[in-house]
Amino acid sequence: MTRHTPSRRIIAASLFAVAVVVSACGSGGSTEKAEGEVAAGDYERGPHRGRMLRDGDFALEVTIYEDGPEPLFRLYPYLKDKPLDPRQVQASITLGRLGPITNRFVFAAENDYLAAPGVVFEPHSFDVTVAATHAGRQHRWSYESYEGRTIITAEAARAGGVTTQRAGGAILGESLPLSGRVEITPEGQSEVHARYPGRVMAMSVQLGDRVRRGQVLARVESSESLQTYSVTAPISGMITAKNANPGAITGNGEPMLTIGDPTRLHAEFFLYPRDAERVRVGQRVEVTSLAGDHRALGVIEAVLPSSDPMSQTLVAHVALPYQGGVWRPGLGVSGTVQVGQGEVPLAVQTKAIQPFRDFQVVYARVGNTYEVRMLELGRRTDEWTEVLGGLEPGTEYVVDGAFLIRADIDKSGASHDH
Repeated sequence: MTRHTPSRRIIAASLFAVAVVVSACGSGGSTEKAEGEVAAGDYERGPHRGRMLRDGDFALEVTIYEDGPEPLFRLYPYLKDKPLDPRQVQASITLGRLGPITNRFVFAAENDYLAAPGVVFEPHSFDVTVAATHAGRQHRWSYESYEGRTIITAEAARAGGVTTQRAGGAILGESLPLSGRVEITPEGQSEVHARYPGRVMAMSVQLGDRVRRGQVLARVESSESLQTYSVTAPISGMITAKNANPGAITGNGEPMLTIGDPTRLHAEFFLYPRDAERVRVGQRVEVTSLAGDHRALGVIEAVLPSSDPMSQTLVAHVALPYQGGVWRPGLGVSGTVQVGQGEVPLAVQTKAIQPFRDFQVVYARVGNTYEVRMLELGRRTDEWTEVLGGLEPGTEYVVDGAFLIRADIDKSGASHDH
């Protein structure tokens, strides 16, 4: 399971305002601008670096405390710019999120501030309504606080190649990385022996030479008859081993030559004990050259003990198609085998996941509005990634073109100032 948790500290509850409109309403129904209110997109900060909301002599500083395990609201009350005993104030905050989803927080006095037990979940992007009561008088403020949110028209989204789909269940296959090399199959190799013991009189091929079936490779003088006979190639291929030269005595059981057919290849992948039990004959493997230039799909045909018993490894043989000399004996390769699969209740396409601050996110879409969703991730494959938290089933999210959404958010400045 993968978690991405940001650093925690006190931040303003509306750090990410794109357009900020603050209104204060007293119990008499009058409305006045907060003292010190500045242009849209900025606001007055209090002693705790939070947003100052003012209504006459009464003020409330809204912060999000992030030094604990989860972000929590803290409210600091003031009267005539002096700290006010929080026990004299009742307060609540309502957050209207994209969706629409509503979160409500009711506060109680704690130390020199008001606290609410509810967690302020990511993203910190919402329409905020703050209500407070002091000395029988009610105060109310509303403002926008958006993070990782932007609006893109349907025409612009289509032009940018943006595609979406609904989040739901998926079948995830667990993949296992392998390493190995290309070898000629046993069926593609043949040893060349002298029919009768004798002396090699002539050798017409060298190591690496290409030969065809029936071609004369050497001439040997029989030790018994003293007659010379020809030794021919049993198969077509390449000379991969040479153990005799003119003048040498042959026929003692050791092959004179070995021929390998370079069109009959397989990949040999090494399996360590922790992985060997998960690999089976018949599983599909994607084989990739080390440079990443060439790929092939194959099937495990056999799982055999290694030639070195001390290594405690097994070797999986995967047949390779002939691709005009792309795969060459001795070439190192990597592989990926699907060793298991299971259904998960919620997943997104892996390519949809993007970095945002120190989170992994997808961009949710509601109408023409797009907004980040910080994810808690589980198992991952090239195609799908399990989602453990941060996204509701059925959410429409961006699959292709997420870079356009990210660029628009960066341009708008709707980002967190952690």
